[in-house]
Amino acid sequence: MICLVMAGGKGTRMNLDDEKLLLKFKKPVILHVVHSLKNSNSFSKILAVTSCNSPKTKKLLEENNIETFDTSGIGYVEDLNSTLRTINDHVLVISGDLPLLDEEIIKKITNQFDPKKIWTSILVTNKFLTALGLESDFSVNFDGQTCHYTGISLVNSEKVSSLENLDENYIIIDDKRIAFNLNSKKDYDLLGTA
Repeated sequence: MICLVMAGGKGTRMNLDDEKLLLKFKKPVILHVVHSLKNSNSFSKILAVTSCNSPKTKKLLEENNIETFDTSGIGYVEDLNSTLRTINDHVLVISGDLPLLDEEIIKKITNQFDPKKIWTSILVTNKFLTALGLESDFSVNFDGQTCHYTGISLVNSEKVSSLENLDENYIIIDDKRIAFNLNSKKDYDLLGTA
C-alpha cells in the first residue's frame, strides 16, 4: 500500500502569514503526520503531494528525505486526481494537517482496506466532532446521522479512472486522532486542550 499525504493546499481558512502545515505542535504538523505514517510500517512508499501553494512545506519535506509529487495546486480534487492517475496500487490518502495522528490509528484504518471497494472515506459523527469543539464544512448523511469527512480515504487506484461518479463507501471511526484537522485558527487554539 502507498500513502499519499495531501500537502499542497493554500490553507486560506487559517488566515496565516505562513503555510499551515508548518504550524508547530511539538514539531511541524506535516512532519508529525509523515513520521506517524513511517512508524506504522504500513506502506511500501509515502508520497507527499505538494504544489506551488506550499513551497516551504515541499522544501521541509525534501530536507527530511520525504519524496514529493508536484501538482498544479488548482484544488484538492484536481491534485488528488492527477496523482492517482500515476499510481496503480492500493492507496491511503491522508490530509497533512492531522496533528494527533499516530501509528496505532493508521494501522486500524489500513486494516479496514477492502480491495473490492474502489473508494472508502473515513468519517466521524457530528456528535463526536462537536463534543471536541470542532466544526466541519464537509458533511454527509450516513447510517442515519450527519457525519464529517476526516480527509482520510482508502482507495483501490487500479479501479479509478476519474474521481467523478465514484461509488463511495464509508466507515465511521470516532477518534480524536483523526477528527482533529487544522482548518481554522480556532482548531489550532483548541489543539492545546486536546
